[in-house]
Amino acid sequence: MPNLPHHGRYAYSAITDRPDFDWPDGRRLAVYLGMNLECFAFGEGLGAELAPGGPQPDVLNYGWRDYGNRVGAWRMLELFDRLSVPTTALVNSDLYEHAPGLIEAFRNRGDEIAGHGRTNAERQGVLDEDAERALIEEATKTVEQHEVHRPKGWLGPWISQSAVTPDLLEEAGYEYLLDWCHDDQPIWMKTRGGRILSVPYPQELNDIPQIVGRKREGAEFGDMICDAFDVMLEESTRRPLVMGIALHGYLMGHPHRLKHLERALRHIRDNGGDQIWWTTAGAISDHYKYVVPD
Repeated sequence: MPNLPHHGRYAYSAITDRPDFDWPDGRRLAVYLGMNLECFAFGEGLGAELAPGGPQPDVLNYGWRDYGNRVGAWRMLELFDRLSVPTTALVNSDLYEHAPGLIEAFRNRGDEIAGHGRTNAERQGVLDEDAERALIEEATKTVEQHEVHRPKGWLGPWISQSAVTPDLLEEAGYEYLLDWCHDDQPIWMKTRGGRILSVPYPQELNDIPQIVGRKREGAEFGDMICDAFDVMLEESTRRPLVMGIALHGYLMGHPHRLKHLERALRHIRDNGGDQIWWTTAGAISDHYKYVVPD
């Protein structure tokens, strides 16, 4: 039997065999919220569905997604302010034009702004190398024009990568990516010009796979967050871990789900003590590069 094809980006490593380290101030569990701020084309392109779509223009599903930018994300922002928790805002660059003031509201509270393509109406992994490079450059330039700092991290729209995406991101100056859900600690990945850090991004504690894909509702998603936190908090006494929670305004920003998100975040806050580090994906990347430079 021929050898299995391999990506060649990183070698196998059991999490139980790695060197120990701490997050800042001796904390053991890094917790961050990945807040997806996305826009979608009207009458064409990709997008999650509330219900099976009809002929274009699919007003039902377009309007449901647009609710996230007009209402849901703002409701979630108020929750994050009440709880004084930071986020990593994963932004479609076209959103500066399509929802003016939304990304700025997250920036103004000190949140990290990370790249998330131009729009979630498209995938980058289906493009040829030149077109994918152009997508990354365009999205990055737009963020740079609006923000004080250029983005350090990138999440592909629809977690979409080609065979050369890590190479293109490293060449574009990105320090970390979020697309690979393969670990609970950051992992160095090889690129053709050097390396880039993979910071854990969740696909289980992610409202799209759970609510849209598996048809679970807010109460169960809140329970999942609490259960994962309880297990990871105990496990972090033996090894440092990253717990990410991926959120979207058009899902968790609805009132009947927000109450369960608030319940889950309060559970983390009230039970984490001095073991947890509320942080951002970029801060995780910065600290890991310091404590595990190789």
